[in-house]
Amino acid sequence: MRGSANTSDSEGSSLEKGLKPPTAQDMELSKSSADGSPKDAPPSFPEGGFEAWLTVSGASAALFVSFGWVNCIGLFQANYEINQLKGYSSSTISWITSMEFFFMTFMSPVAGRLFDRYGPRIPLLIGTVLHVLGLMMASISTKYYQFVLSQAICSGIGASFIFNPAMAAPQTYFREKRGIVAGLTVAGSSLGGVIFPLMVQHILPRVGFGWTMRICAFLILGLLIFANLTITSNLKHGRRTFKLMDYLNPLKELNFCIMCFSMYFLFWGLFVPFDYIVVSAIHYGMPQTLAYSLVPVLNGASFFGRTIPNYIADRVGRFNVMIVMSLLSTILVLGLWLPGRSTGAIFAFSALFGISSGAGIGLGLPLIAHVSPMKEFGFRMGTILCISSFATLTGPPIGGAIVAQDGGSFIYPCVFSALSFLISVAGFAALRIRLGGWKFTANI
Repeated sequence: MRGSANTSDSEGSSLEKGLKPPTAQDMELSKSSADGSPKDAPPSFPEGGFEAWLTVSGASAALFVSFGWVNCIGLFQANYEINQLKGYSSSTISWITSMEFFFMTFMSPVAGRLFDRYGPRIPLLIGTVLHVLGLMMASISTKYYQFVLSQAICSGIGASFIFNPAMAAPQTYFREKRGIVAGLTVAGSSLGGVIFPLMVQHILPRVGFGWTMRICAFLILGLLIFANLTITSNLKHGRRTFKLMDYLNPLKELNFCIMCFSMYFLFWGLFVPFDYIVVSAIHYGMPQTLAYSLVPVLNGASFFGRTIPNYIADRVGRFNVMIVMSLLSTILVLGLWLPGRSTGAIFAFSALFGISSGAGIGLGLPLIAHVSPMKEFGFRMGTILCISSFATLTGPPIGGAIVAQDGGSFIYPCVFSALSFLISVAGFAALRIRLGGWKFTANI
């Protein structure tokens, strides 16, 4: 019944706009899967257009300053351990960076609801104010609780209200190219993850921590003005009654639950290397200035991981590519990060893991769309990201606690990360089999 309702809504929207109604093939794509969840919604719009690609550019800028900024957690982890918060343990400091990720994803249901109701402009405006305000307050912070309130909570919530509409809005203009569009959108975060560490590394010794944060905040403000002016949505947004069950009903669908499970363990494995790559390199003898370069290397490589695999995924199957790239992340953590001690090995891991982990992040959105009706995409994405936020919150502190218990060794955090990746691979594989069967050549 859910699939039929979505088909009717989309066809009506198509006729209202004077466009061609969905074909028989489109109608087939909108049928429910075995558990009653729709595989995809039929298109009610042309694929792309000027406004669509303008939205992609604005969304990429928004990801540059939100997810791209938060991607630099390894840099802040190392800097706070050495300077502002050197009296605190790695695990304690990691709560600042992990909470920033947590609030960016935990607030997704609220941001998604605002997107469904008002479109992208309202949440983007709220996010702009909170994100910039939080960073400005962090620039004058000196105590642990001040960094928690400003960088972790205020800036983290602001990043969520930027990240979610920026990810969702381009998807409303495309269907066949959802993979590459999501990749181009998320690629902005890779560029942010390269440019921000290089900025910090070069201006921090010259102007100090406070003005370094303010300069970054002014750059973020400028790009967010561009994002606010360019990001639009192709959906009809309007007042909707809030119902808690809107967020809980999708959890009755087995496919959606498997997707939540897989994304949770993907995030659990992902942010341990992101948070500790710099600290572990310094621990194994790499000079601090050289270790800081690992962050832009990792994020620069992830640009290719968030675009090329997505382009391939649109042709050979998004679940197929996600499984391969998540398995590659497992192999890299166990085969390269765990035994790697030399400078070459650590840099090689950073570059290759940037590619494999970038694909995992870039492909997550199209996979959520695959098991969601488009009209519910905003809050369904919010539900999954909210659940996954607990992985981003607990992953780095768990890794730090393991390091402390093991006398400073990073062996068991590597095992924890790799095992989490492997469990996510099993979840994605199970969902792929449910949707497409055991045929390996199926485009799923």
